[in-house]
Amino acid sequence: MQRRTLLLSSASSLGLAAAGTVQAGAWGTSPPAGGATATALAAQLAAGRLRSEDLVRDSLQRIKAIDRQGPQLHSVIELNPEALDIARALDAERARNRLHGPLHGLPVLLKDNIATGDRMSTSAGSLALDGVRATRDAHLVQRLRAAGAVILGKTNLSEWANIRSTRATSGWSGRGGLTRNPYALDRNTSGSSAGTAAALAAELAPLGVGTETDGSIVSPASICGLVGLKPTVGRISRDGIIPISHTQDTAGPMTRSVADAALLYKVLAGRDPADAATERAPASQAGDGQFRPQALRGARLGVARTYFTGFDEADALIDRMITVLQAQGAEVIDPVDLPPTTPYNDAELDVMLYELKHDLAAWLASFAPQAPVKNLADVIAFNQAHRAQEMPWFGQELFERAQALGGLDTPAYRAALALCGRLAREEGLDKVFRAHRLDALVAPTGGLAWLTDPIAGDHALAGFSTPAAVAGYPHLTVPAGLVRGLPLGLSFVGPAWSEWTLLSLGLHFEQVTQARQPPRFTPRTVPL
Repeated sequence: MQRRTLLLSSASSLGLAAAGTVQAGAWGTSPPAGGATATALAAQLAAGRLRSEDLVRDSLQRIKAIDRQGPQLHSVIELNPEALDIARALDAERARNRLHGPLHGLPVLLKDNIATGDRMSTSAGSLALDGVRATRDAHLVQRLRAAGAVILGKTNLSEWANIRSTRATSGWSGRGGLTRNPYALDRNTSGSSAGTAAALAAELAPLGVGTETDGSIVSPASICGLVGLKPTVGRISRDGIIPISHTQDTAGPMTRSVADAALLYKVLAGRDPADAATERAPASQAGDGQFRPQALRGARLGVARTYFTGFDEADALIDRMITVLQAQGAEVIDPVDLPPTTPYNDAELDVMLYELKHDLAAWLASFAPQAPVKNLADVIAFNQAHRAQEMPWFGQELFERAQALGGLDTPAYRAALALCGRLAREEGLDKVFRAHRLDALVAPTGGLAWLTDPIAGDHALAGFSTPAAVAGYPHLTVPAGLVRGLPLGLSFVGPAWSEWTLLSLGLHFEQVTQARQPPRFTPRTVPL
């Protein structure tokens, strides 16, 4: 089951009826520092040609003009009231030659299921946690602050990271409303990291952090024309992230370039005594932390044709990109026989639901002990009591199903977990990687953005997120171009702990294709 699908609010909060009235230029404002990449902005900050205060101020102005007004993307759910003060303090420290790290002065947007121990809420988009402040920063937020980042704000998401209902529309939360796709306002962002994707695509900030259980980084990144990296589970601490599944959850970078993703990934990754999974990560290997030049030359790449979309124009674009890979010296094995996910889709969902019930209660006790909800049962009751705000379009049948399950010692849970591991790893990705001696698998990340539909919910085409998500392996998506004005990503999936191989392959591909194009905020793609 791919965690891409979710929610919607009332027609008035969607704002779809007014979408056709948006006038280009009426809300226009220049991207922060001219839309430069985060790596370029870091260089300008280091050279004294740019101040963090100005960069933050530019981002705030653009959020006001595009997110709050103009197209009204609704991608940023809350702004950090201390952001400008933090930026000024970092500028003062730079003037004294006291630098925190590689992100010194750069603004970062965080998905609103990542705990920040400041004046902002950490809510997963739910009204049940509106106004609830976390007791402390998540481990990854501690690392961002230590590296000098300015936490600019929190981004909207598919509420509870897309685990409430099977019939939902991605990008909606009770607290944040609907996030809209900056490439086409009537089309979906995918999810659950919808707000991070839309905000980064619209150049509201240089860097963003999303989270994924299955598809929630790579799918919205692909659909919003971004680079998205879902690392191996254990590379980045899960501490402080409102959970679905400790087996599959991870945070990761969402950026406009591969170099920016690498810059952010280096800061986020690291061991944490509070997360045992990070202890499994190997010590730094040769080549970690730096790009391998001309990485496609001699690389062995397998084409997972089982996971193509079935839409001829989208698949034709990916085939052209595979030709580019070959022209750059990659040895392409086409096709490779990667089994479909059908035999373990139900087991994957079972694992998520068992772990959700257990993990959510633990997070609330640790990070939100003052919250009015203490466990999943309380959240279900809250939603029932606030049906008009929380359930105007769909229910919470997955929550109710999870609540009815037993604990993590239940034989059915253990059997589902074992089945997922065996089919996704030993008899899935690992078997294919070994048989063909592959550096990575490639395929379209997913289909094109679909029309937002609050009644029927999402209707996405097939995606490539599930094998790597269930295995816990790394997955990088890089823009491959536009089809009918809508972005499509090319995925690189590798063995466990192969993030730098994937980043190197993605950088070479990006440099050759220069495929990303900025959004045009098209009001409608379907005539009335």
